Amino acid sequence: MIQWGNTGGWLIFILTTFNPAGVHLLGSGGSVQPSSDAALPSQAGRGRPLWQRAEAAPAIGTYMLNNPAGKPCIKATMGAEYIVNEKRDTWYFNLDPSRVDTSGDCGKDAAVLRLTLPDNAASLQFTFRKDKNLSYVDKLVAHVSPPPGCQGRANKTYSGSLAHEKLFAAGDGQSFHCRHEHVLRVSSELRIKLLPLQVQAFTLPEGQYGAEVECWSDFYRRVIPVTVGATLVGLVLIAVLTSLFIRDRRAGGYVRL
Repeated sequence: MIQWGNTGGWLIFILTTFNPAGVHLLGSGGSVQPSSDAALPSQAGRGRPLWQRAEAAPAIGTYMLNNPAGKPCIKATMGAEYIVNEKRDTWYFNLDPSRVDTSGDCGKDAAVLRLTLPDNAASLQFTFRKDKNLSYVDKLVAHVSPPPGCQGRANKTYSGSLAHEKLFAAGDGQSFHCRHEHVLRVSSELRIKLLPLQVQAFTLPEGQYGAEVECWSDFYRRVIPVTVGATLVGLVLIAVLTSLFIRDRRAGGYVRL
């Protein structure tokens, strides 16, 4: 039979018994913290990002923006992941398409697509430019805020941008398409991973994507195996022909007595 000398013993017994997995119990005056491999808490009902220690495939969403006449001017299909690196910590957050508010502006030679979470907890903004028959993303801006209760980061915002770039370039009426991951470093602490990605701006007949322009990473992954295979076949063929040639020469060098 177990006996406890005071109520403090019973308290320790109860806390030890009902301690949920992943939660560390601190001494008097301490607070309850998630374990290092757990997700940071989200703010219930307010769309705050839920940060994770491990990567997970982001949900894919399609976002459409219309011009004042009601015609589509930007269409984007993507999964977006925020990667935060600070000191030795790395956190991941996936943009949830079901919670994203789509807004922006459509002009003749410039257009902006904004993807924003409630309470501005995270955002992703693309600025498109049109130069003659070429359209591209001239600027990308991103930010993400940790959820409340994140010790040491509660009031911090991670943000960054890429400017004066020619990202995701495609001809008029064409779409830029990348099936493999596209990682963009917008600051020393924040990277944006887009996987997969398809975008088109300005000319979108009936809101449908036009002919696809393949990204370099897809091109390399498709062409390099073929090139390497052809090279190996060529080397094997050269080795075989060389061996046959040397053998024939040796056979022809003997004189019958």
